[in-house]
Amino acid sequence: MGQLGTYALLFGLVLSGYGMVAAAVGAKADRPALVESARATAFGLFATMAVVNATMLVALLNNDFTLRYVADNSSRETPSFYKALSLWAADDGSLLLWNLILAGYLAAVALRFRRDRPPTFPYALSVLFAVQVFYLILVNGPARPFASLANPPMDGSGPAPLLQNHPLMAVHPPFLYLGFIGFTVPFAFGIAALLAGHGLDQWVSLIRRWTLVVWSFLTVGLLLGALWSYSVLGWGGYWAWDPVENVALLPWLLSTAFLHSAMLQERRGMARLWNIALVIGAFALMTFGTFLTRGSVLSSIHAFAQTPVGPVYLSFLTLVLLGGFGLLVWRLPALQAQSRLDSALSREAAFVGNNMLLLAATAIVLLGTVFPLVVEAVSGEQVTVGGPYFRSSIAPVFLLLLLLAGTAPLLPWRATNRSRALRRLRVPASAAALVTIAAAVVGVHQVAAVAGFGLATLVLVGNGQEIAAGLAIGRRGGRGGVLRALLRGRRRYAGLTVHVGLALVAVGITASANLGQQTEVTLKTGESTTFAGQVMRYEGLQTDQQPHRIVLTAPVSVTTSRGDRTGTFNPRMNLYPAASEPIGSPSIDREIVWDLYISVISLQDNGGSATFRLYRNPGVNWLWLGGLVMAFGGAVAAWPVRRKAGGDAGVDAVHKRTVVGVGAA
Repeated sequence: MGQLGTYALLFGLVLSGYGMVAAAVGAKADRPALVESARATAFGLFATMAVVNATMLVALLNNDFTLRYVADNSSRETPSFYKALSLWAADDGSLLLWNLILAGYLAAVALRFRRDRPPTFPYALSVLFAVQVFYLILVNGPARPFASLANPPMDGSGPAPLLQNHPLMAVHPPFLYLGFIGFTVPFAFGIAALLAGHGLDQWVSLIRRWTLVVWSFLTVGLLLGALWSYSVLGWGGYWAWDPVENVALLPWLLSTAFLHSAMLQERRGMARLWNIALVIGAFALMTFGTFLTRGSVLSSIHAFAQTPVGPVYLSFLTLVLLGGFGLLVWRLPALQAQSRLDSALSREAAFVGNNMLLLAATAIVLLGTVFPLVVEAVSGEQVTVGGPYFRSSIAPVFLLLLLLAGTAPLLPWRATNRSRALRRLRVPASAAALVTIAAAVVGVHQVAAVAGFGLATLVLVGNGQEIAAGLAIGRRGGRGGVLRALLRGRRRYAGLTVHVGLALVAVGITASANLGQQTEVTLKTGESTTFAGQVMRYEGLQTDQQPHRIVLTAPVSVTTSRGDRTGTFNPRMNLYPAASEPIGSPSIDREIVWDLYISVISLQDNGGSATFRLYRNPGVNWLWLGGLVMAFGGAVAAWPVRRKAGGDAGVDAVHKRTVVGVGAA
């Protein structure tokens, strides 16, 4: 198995090198046959990477401990499900999956542009192959996932305990990788436009849909990461501002900015320089994030163990920054905007404000993440930038973003008729005011929380109003008019749906951050405590010996103050052979408004008493729902729709009335 994997990786490196050179020479020398050869190579590369990953997967499932990676990250007692997940349990194996996904994107680009190819396609193909060359150098050099052991052990160490403590690890890393690696596609086309010197407007339209797909993947990946943190770590929260969480958020912020400013370039010829800078920045932040997590720089539950790839990543990041922004400076005269803002009260102005705020959020998160590293490098002192800095700095930016998300869709392009804009804002603003007053009356005293609920209402009602108005006008188009209007205005309605999801996320974050209850209590067997109006009784320790772990369950029965039993919670601690301390798993009763959350943090007297953390968390499920709605909106916007040649006059009429009616002109 080891030899097959090693030779396949070498073959993949050769294919990538050939594709990079062939596409570049074909573009420069105007030799279409070479470009076509490079395009066909993408499919062979994807097949080779599939063979590589299948080889490692077979080795994991068959307990082939002659491979160092299998011995370090699997064991005979590990369930097959978690053996398969061990493919991305450590740096060397996860790089195999990384290369497979990157090759998949490369093959998808090659398939998409098999016929109608823009002039920048060969350059973009060469850049994609070049990035693949870098990651294949890693697995053929310092990483070496198929390295063998001269004296293999009879059994392996098993996966890291946190990676086999919850099935969410089956989906969280792959979705995160799909999002992270996918930024290579917009980066490649942006660099291609700079290299070619033409197509500096067309590249945005070419990669808008690709960016939406990547953005949706990363949205789901971040959401699953938060859900994993909430469901596994037992601390009652979902986002700890951990450095690895932060570096995953950074490219999401910049790609969100790009998706908005791309519309400025498509409609008005504005933000040409800004858009290319954003895609280079997003790719650079993705590379920076992988450097921090894989380069032995960070200490985090999310980071990989010590690896020798750090200097290689740093060199690649330097090349990306110098090469990308160097090309930007070279093409600076050709990137001047063709038009300017006509009015401060217009959708263009709102998009500019949106970009400034997202850039500010990126700077805040980046500063808080990098500052401790810089201080340690310069002075040797270890400092921590924690949640209070991020929450206090991000909160006003987030509130302003909500304000724009609630008002921008109501503004037309170019100049604004103020009376018309105020008329359309009347209902959303009234609803927001009512919710703000209600929140203050019922006892929400934090100003940021009151503002958060009010602005979330503004976003929800304002965007919902636009969707409803479009549907109402679509009904006038006769049978099927609504569906036709949705299809014609799909991109706009999908964007409004994303904003609705954002409003739900805002409600969830505001409620859970400001209105929750928590306490810590130690109970002996049979002892009770009262929390959030319910009586909780510790029923005594239960032990379950499983093949790969020992499960210590501390059941807690819950009854109302009147004595009506509502259920039993089963928080537990899992003991793994490779772990120095037990790994907790909370027990959660999830409801529409409130979650009751119990985790056991320590056991005393052989389980005769236990210390629990009890949480009553409001709005958390609104966060999950809102995130899914956002990802759904992004996927709908990215989904291709075939249009009949010549169109349909009836459909066009409905669409025209819809656009005019909802102010999307």
